[in-house]
Amino acid sequence: MTLTKKKLVLAFMILLAASAAMIARDAVAPAGKTMTIAEVMAAAGPEEWRPLDPENTLYLELANGRVVIELAPAFAPLHAANVRALAREKYYDGLAILRVQDNYVVQWGDPEEENPAKARKILKARATLPAEFDRPLDDKIPFTPLPDGDVFAPEVGFSAGFPVARDRKQGRMWLAHGYGMVGAARGNASDSGGGAQLYVVIGQAPRHLDRNITLLGRVLQGMELLASLPRGGGAMGFYDTPEQMIPRRSVRVDADVPPAGRAELEVLRTDSETFRRLIEARRNRREEWFLQPAGRIDLGIMTVPLRDRK
Repeated sequence: MTLTKKKLVLAFMILLAASAAMIARDAVAPAGKTMTIAEVMAAAGPEEWRPLDPENTLYLELANGRVVIELAPAFAPLHAANVRALAREKYYDGLAILRVQDNYVVQWGDPEEENPAKARKILKARATLPAEFDRPLDDKIPFTPLPDGDVFAPEVGFSAGFPVARDRKQGRMWLAHGYGMVGAARGNASDSGGGAQLYVVIGQAPRHLDRNITLLGRVLQGMELLASLPRGGGAMGFYDTPEQMIPRRSVRVDADVPPAGRAELEVLRTDSETFRRLIEARRNRREEWFLQPAGRIDLGIMTVPLRDRK
């Protein structure tokens, strides 16, 4: 082969490599899709938003405002149903926030739970349930993966707005801990919780808790009310005295609230094209302020947009 032919072959191979790189890049960020987050959201169609299910939406009423919680019956059906039952028998009303641990969780329940003579009685709901740490993997459940891998699971992404991890070899999928996720507190036994005591993550995602506690929902609105609560001075952020505990007025199921008192919220569908574009827009921020796009994204950074229909 002559020197000229060698140069031509080398040039052709370089061209092929460059083309392959462009194809790989465009598979993640298609040509012409250099959109900012604001541009992605402005282009979202009305069909890409979903209303809340009244049976799976809770209102936690505090003295300083309302916290809106969405339940996840696809992943924790027993706990979701039990929390609804507890709310409907008004079990939670007037109980307290017991624990606020900095960069970790807010937890609420009955301060007298361990005192049989004073403990709030559960009427029709159940005090404990079998653990729902994970569930069988089901490809019929919508799942939009994140492209950059995960430390705690082979695959992570979003399903119906919830952060989800999956393991195809084990054939399992589960809700993942993150800011605003709601779980059922328990003791050492896996079946020692049922939703009478709940916690909300208010700090960095404690992913080491995944598949060790039943996650059953997430806070959609009102996180600032929980994250700004005074921190407890006791071990693990528990309040030292009853006077420090913060009362909760009530917990109600949206379906039981008169229409005038309901939150008119919509959540962006995480199986939508807009959400897929949003993933790329958050991976590679194109706003003028960003000098160096990260090129990566994880569950803690990716958030699901919410809007008010009013």
